Amino acid sequence: MNLDQIFEKIVILYEDDELLAIDKPSGLVVHSDGRTDEPSVADWLERVRPEIKDVGEPWTRPDGTTLHRPGIVHRIDRETSGVLLICKTQDLFLRMKEKFKKREVGKSYLAFLYGELRTNEGVIDRPIAKSRKDFRLWSAQPGGRGEMREAATEYRVIERGSGFTYVEARPKTGRTHQIRVHFKAINYPIVGDRLYAPKREMALGFKRLALHAAKISFTLENKGAMVIEAPIPDDFQRAEAAMTGRTGESVA
Repeated sequence: MNLDQIFEKIVILYEDDELLAIDKPSGLVVHSDGRTDEPSVADWLERVRPEIKDVGEPWTRPDGTTLHRPGIVHRIDRETSGVLLICKTQDLFLRMKEKFKKREVGKSYLAFLYGELRTNEGVIDRPIAKSRKDFRLWSAQPGGRGEMREAATEYRVIERGSGFTYVEARPKTGRTHQIRVHFKAINYPIVGDRLYAPKREMALGFKRLALHAAKISFTLENKGAMVIEAPIPDDFQRAEAAMTGRTGESVA
């Protein structure tokens, strides 16, 4: 798949003179990590919104070259689809950065889990640190490497059946891989998670991580309360239909 085909999958959900919100497709990184050469949302932005190239906080690599991250104020994982906010002015970038820091931005994710959760709703309140076993991973188990940082994720079961659970997850903190790590910690990892459930087979028709950033909400002084939602992906709809066909128990 060439660059144009990848970028054609990016859908603009909202745009005004300060803010851009997109539906990021699964498989696309938000910005380069400086180690790999692959297409990114940052590359797309430099092509379609070149005027915001210098908005945000560029990163200088150890070799001295600069990587631009135009307007990008938060991230979602490569394999996660859904809502991503981009700031078009430095003023909004700084305001939104502060809102994320103060936890004034609400985030709602959808996920399919291996196993059937027993409770219909709850809170996973477990601190997260780097894993001692694998530098790529984070852990919510005792004995992590470095500082254990507080982390909490609320969840609500949408549907369960045939050994799977469909949930809405609302992270109250913003730790790396938080939702993936928390559901792994309670022994219900996310379907298709090659990092945190590498021995599990793909299921429910998924060919990627079954995690979708469905909604983001916040308030701006000059715009009032804002809620931006991304459509439910086709593979999520097919997976839910498959669960329903297996007489899954809906609790929504």
